[in-house]
Amino acid sequence: MAESSEGPGTVPEHDRILQEIESTDTACVGPTLRSVYDDQPNAHKKFMEKLDACIRNHDKEIEKMCNFHHQGFVDAITELLKVRTDAEKLKVQVTDTNRRLQDAGKEVIVQTGDIIRCRIQQRNITTVVEKLQLCLPVLEMYSKLKEQMGAKRYYSALKTMEQLENVYFPRVSQYRFCQLMIENLPKLREDIKEISMSDLKDFLESIRKHSDKIGETAMKQAQQQKTFSVVLPKQNNVKFGKKMYINDRILEERNASELKHTFEEEDENEEEVLTVQDLVDFSPVYRCLHIHSVLGDEETFENYYRKQRKKQARLVLQPQSNMHETVDGYRRYFTQIVGFFVVEDHILHVTQGLVTRAYTDELWNMALSKIIAVLRAHSSYCTDPDLVLELKNLIVIFADTLQGYGFPVNRLFDLLFEIRDQYNETLLKKWAGVFRDIFEEDNYSPIPVVNEEEYKIVISKFPFQDPDLEKQPFPKKFPMSQSVPRIYIQVKEFIYASLKFSESLHRSSTEIDDMLRKSTNLLLTRTLNSCLLNLIRKPHIGLTELVQIIINTTHLEQACKYLEDFITNITNISQETVHTTRLYGLSTFKDARHAAEGEIYTKLNQKIDEFVQLADYDWTMSEPDGRASGYLMDLINFLRSIFQVFTHLPGKVAQTACMSACQHLSTSLMQMLLDSELKQISMGAVQQFNLDVIQCELFASSEPVPGFQGDTLQLAFIDLRQLLDLFMVWDWSTYLADYGQPASKYLRVNPNTALTLLEKMKDTNKKNNIFAQFRKNDRDKQKLIETVMKQLRSLVNGMSHHT
Repeated sequence: MAESSEGPGTVPEHDRILQEIESTDTACVGPTLRSVYDDQPNAHKKFMEKLDACIRNHDKEIEKMCNFHHQGFVDAITELLKVRTDAEKLKVQVTDTNRRLQDAGKEVIVQTGDIIRCRIQQRNITTVVEKLQLCLPVLEMYSKLKEQMGAKRYYSALKTMEQLENVYFPRVSQYRFCQLMIENLPKLREDIKEISMSDLKDFLESIRKHSDKIGETAMKQAQQQKTFSVVLPKQNNVKFGKKMYINDRILEERNASELKHTFEEEDENEEEVLTVQDLVDFSPVYRCLHIHSVLGDEETFENYYRKQRKKQARLVLQPQSNMHETVDGYRRYFTQIVGFFVVEDHILHVTQGLVTRAYTDELWNMALSKIIAVLRAHSSYCTDPDLVLELKNLIVIFADTLQGYGFPVNRLFDLLFEIRDQYNETLLKKWAGVFRDIFEEDNYSPIPVVNEEEYKIVISKFPFQDPDLEKQPFPKKFPMSQSVPRIYIQVKEFIYASLKFSESLHRSSTEIDDMLRKSTNLLLTRTLNSCLLNLIRKPHIGLTELVQIIINTTHLEQACKYLEDFITNITNISQETVHTTRLYGLSTFKDARHAAEGEIYTKLNQKIDEFVQLADYDWTMSEPDGRASGYLMDLINFLRSIFQVFTHLPGKVAQTACMSACQHLSTSLMQMLLDSELKQISMGAVQQFNLDVIQCELFASSEPVPGFQGDTLQLAFIDLRQLLDLFMVWDWSTYLADYGQPASKYLRVNPNTALTLLEKMKDTNKKNNIFAQFRKNDRDKQKLIETVMKQLRSLVNGMSHHT
């Protein structure tokens, strides 16, 4: 039962395994057989039995199959034996055919070899053509490169090199000639760089030489652009010039002349205008910049260009040592600087980054500081106002030109204000010489006129108004001398010259008005005043000349208001404006008059001293001559004539001069009496001296100059009169008794003076009459003199102790 139960389940499993073994690869048999051993116990034995049974079945089938095909196999062998002979015959025939074919194909083989060789050659030729077609563009480009180098088209040559390196050389890099070309390109680049730098150096040298021409052209163009703005103000000046006071036609004529000259310049400037591109070939810079850009060395080129231009800037800014001597020196200096910066401005706008605005600003600031220092130093040597004015005009054109190119120029206009002060100084020095010449050429006499025409000529030059003089018949005289109208005209000329500097300074009319008034004040208070003072102090200027100088200064002072009107007409600034500066003519001419008056007093006293030195008294004479001394009469006559000249002076001046002369004469006479070298004086000499003093008193009482009240002028001789009366009357008792009393008759007699004179008279020799009488008649009188002298000494000692 057990077997029967296992049999049915095991047999199908074995059949399946056997089917798998027969139908699968031998590589998969292992797992299948392992399943036999993993199965139930004794399954292996049963499987082997099953396997043997299966093998026997297959053997039976094979045997059946062989038996089935055996007859066919035997028949096939029989057939093969039959065709053996035919096969051998066929072999012999094939061998013979092959031999005959080999013999026949030998010529074909030779021809075929020739064909093969031709094919190879053709293929090689095709290959060579292809390679040559590949190399020919490279060679053509390299040949083009050589041509461009020869034609100095270096930028194009560099572009060709780039194409060779990037496009053509990679195609033929395996060839040796390509390697040679590649190795030669760096050398060509260096050659191009060196050549371009050489061209740049030539360019820099060229623009250095032509900077003045470039600058001159640029400054002319800038001046032309300002033509209309300059012409219109000048037209206005011509219009108001007609309204000016006397002699203002000078300004009108000058403005008209300048206007005509301006239009003539415009006609000339209408010709072809050259630009900086017309004067300079910038292609070397462009080429060099492009070349270095292509070479990737643009920064090196920029640094080199800027460094070289800075060096050139320093050379341009270095002035010549004698630049200040002529205007051409300044013009050359300015044109070179303008040319330099015009080129830099052009480079800034037409190149990308070669120069920058920051670089040009830095360069300009450096240059501007140097320019200002140079101009400040060299202009200080200029002593000619015309040269200073030319310099100012050049600076204005220079500043306007560079301002048109975008450079700041405010510092230049600030410098012009410094130069303006210097210009005024040079004008003052020039006009000092003009004034000196006028004073030297003046005859210091009133201006005579014999007819109406001469009269009008004088008043056309000087604003003189005197109704009384107008009514007088011809011939007549102006009170002032020829120097007055000439000085007035020269002051106006100075104002006009000072005004010239203010043109184109971009200043308001108020500032110009203030400048003109200040400079005119300097002319009056410093230059003219100094010339007047120097003139007054000159030794050859006499009293008549001094009187005329005082009269002249009076009329010049009155003319100052017309000078103020003259300035007002120029600037159109009313004198009533709060900040308007007034002319200081009053103080100027007042100081000159005071100096002239003082000089009159001094010279008058010197003249008196000269006459007094001619005195020749016989101090021992016994009797007087009975008439005044000759020197004194001459002196009095001289004083009378001089004081007649003084009638044209202000009354106070004439009175002061007369009083000063009398006082000085009185003092001189007193000093003559008290001279220490004079040892003896006789009574006769005293009487003669008294006659001279009487003449002085008569002269004082004759009122040589009107305006004195009572005996004011006679009081100048009061000291002498009381002293002489004391000695003439010999009234010592009264003198000693009343000494120190306000009502004393001899109040003005000093005890020391009386003692000195008394000692001179006491020591007179015995021939003196008065002392001889004392000795003969009464010895007590001699004792009286000694007593008086003793009392006088006590008074003198008392005075010294009191002091």
